[in-house]
Amino acid sequence: MKKLTLLLALSGIIVCSYAQQNFKRNDIYLEAGGNGLFASVNYERQLTKQPGIGFRVGIGFYTEDAFYLTIPVGINYLFKLKNNQSFIDAGLGATFTRIDGKLLGDAKNSNGEHFVNFIPSIGYRKHTTKDVMWRISITPVANKYTLFPWLGLSIGKRF
Repeated sequence: MKKLTLLLALSGIIVCSYAQQNFKRNDIYLEAGGNGLFASVNYERQLTKQPGIGFRVGIGFYTEDAFYLTIPVGINYLFKLKNNQSFIDAGLGATFTRIDGKLLGDAKNSNGEHFVNFIPSIGYRKHTTKDVMWRISITPVANKYTLFPWLGLSIGKRF
């Protein structure tokens, strides 16, 4: 009887452990467009054990006449779709950068001033069975000089 009880208990533990999903809370990814403006490398951490609120930080760049460094930061929320690996990804970000009149505003105002771009985002995110994450987002950029439409494409690894 003791062996049968132990066998049933172990079977129950094994079944329950396989039934729970192992949600990986960390992502590292490359992003074209999006919060980094042209290209960036980002780290994202989900702050909850299930898809929900997350925080991201990255480093990016853009070039025209010179090389400009960008630092995108933001928060996002993952809304689970019917497929457990698909999400609506909504967020709000800020990207610290230096003004470049040809890209972000009037060339007359290009004086090396540092400023912040505010970048809301809404998109579709997919997690694959091989721990790959990809995302496509609408990410309009707003700053004190302009507002313009922008897109972001991301691909990376979950861990």
